[in-house]
Amino acid sequence: MASVEPIRKSSAPVPLHAHAIDNLRYIRETMERAGSFTGVPGWGGVAMGATALAAAGIASHSTSAARWLSCWLVEGVVAMTIGVVAMERKARAAGTPIWSAPVRKFLFSFAPPLLAAVMLTLALWRGGSMASIPALWLMLYGAGVIAGGAFSVPVVPVMGLCFLATGALASFSPATWSDFWLGFGFGGLHIVFGAMIARKYGG
Repeated sequence: MASVEPIRKSSAPVPLHAHAIDNLRYIRETMERAGSFTGVPGWGGVAMGATALAAAGIASHSTSAARWLSCWLVEGVVAMTIGVVAMERKARAAGTPIWSAPVRKFLFSFAPPLLAAVMLTLALWRGGSMASIPALWLMLYGAGVIAGGAFSVPVVPVMGLCFLATGALASFSPATWSDFWLGFGFGGLHIVFGAMIARKYGG
């Protein structure tokens, strides 16, 4: 007589540690999506401010508009490099992934105003409207910091508001004050807020 087999074969039980790993992964990803980005570099911001002050001093002695613009563009590349390296080091020291969900939110909100600043700088340069560039840089950088700061600690959007205010003042100032306002904003504000972030949130 043929043996009767069950219609549904029972599958092997899933090990308990596999359930635990899945639960931990889900909890970690949920916390990342809801968490704030605290990897804004404090001492990195201070270093960015120091290079901006040096650039302001050098640019103020430029003999042509092209050299002035080149000086500040080089400073922008240097500052961004410092910022990225400082963020990576802070994340590594804290044992958190550099490309976590809060970091992606911060960067994707911060980047569009910077891209707009690059394109508008080219347009103003071609149109011969160099006097408008400092206010443009300060205000769009401030807008980017505010947008990214929505996913960060409270002091970051406050810094962005200060950049916006500085840019507004620069827009109503004589062109000869350009390096003063750029040094005040990218230099002074970065140093002040960088030190505050380093004291309260580390790195």
